[in-house]
Amino acid sequence: MVQMEEIEKVLDEKVRPALHAHGGDVVVKSYEDSILKVKMVGKCSGCPSAHDTNEEIIAAEVKEVFPEIKDVILVEEVSQELIDMAYKILKHEV
Repeated sequence: MVQMEEIEKVLDEKVRPALHAHGGDVVVKSYEDSILKVKMVGKCSGCPSAHDTNEEIIAAEVKEVFPEIKDVILVEEVSQELIDMAYKILKHEV
């Protein structure tokens, strides 16, 4: 079974340099049942190209080293700060 340390090493060596060049990064959210879930952070978070980056860079590099990983899923979460701001806008408080 693939260890998280091994996944992080691949991300550090093959993925993060490209993301850092754009002011972003990737965080592993979970790895179970051969599915890796990642979240883009920094300037990569919410970027319109995030799904392409996940498919073309993150998933490609990880699956090349670890063929047993079936899929790499991009997790998109909305921050509580953004939700709170949306409520304020809807209530005309801003």
